[in-house]
Amino acid sequence: MKKILFSLFFITALSFNTKAESDFFGRLADSSLTLTKQSIVYDPTYCKIPYPNGDVPAGKGVCTDVVIRAYRKLGIDLQKEVHEDMQAHFSLYPKIWGMTHTDKNIDHRRVPNLMTFFSRKGTIKVMSTEPKDYLPGDIVCWNLGAALTHIGMVVKTKSSDGKRYKMVHNIGAGQVVDDCLFNYKIIGHYHYQK
Repeated sequence: MKKILFSLFFITALSFNTKAESDFFGRLADSSLTLTKQSIVYDPTYCKIPYPNGDVPAGKGVCTDVVIRAYRKLGIDLQKEVHEDMQAHFSLYPKIWGMTHTDKNIDHRRVPNLMTFFSRKGTIKVMSTEPKDYLPGDIVCWNLGAALTHIGMVVKTKSSDGKRYKMVHNIGAGQVVDDCLFNYKIIGHYHYQK
């Protein structure tokens, strides 16, 4: 009898955790959708920002800012999270920019750094050509060619043919909802919940 009760408790707890996780990623997807209502000019200019919870000036941003701002709406500060992990494990992060130490103004705004962080602290999900593998709240990274990387978030809006979810990203036209999941080479697919 104790074994049966424990099994029922375990199944109930597992169902609750799965539901809570699903709710989190649904809210995350919704938070990225709200960003598309803001007028944003693509601007990759380096600037000093407060720490923690720093952000570039309102009305400006790049692809990483979509993900950063979506998480911030749920109380998760990727500037702080990435900065602290880079300080503790700097050797594990890319050295593409010739950095010899962390920079809390920009580190979290670089796609390769976010990929490293999500690989370390989140869940690495399958990279496939199957739309069913990409769910709202997932983070997708692409290679645009010539070593240019890009990042976006899967949202609940479906493509016009109903076969896949759309993305919120900023590739130059501001924070937009776009049916672009398979338009570029996927190099990363993650789930992250603190």
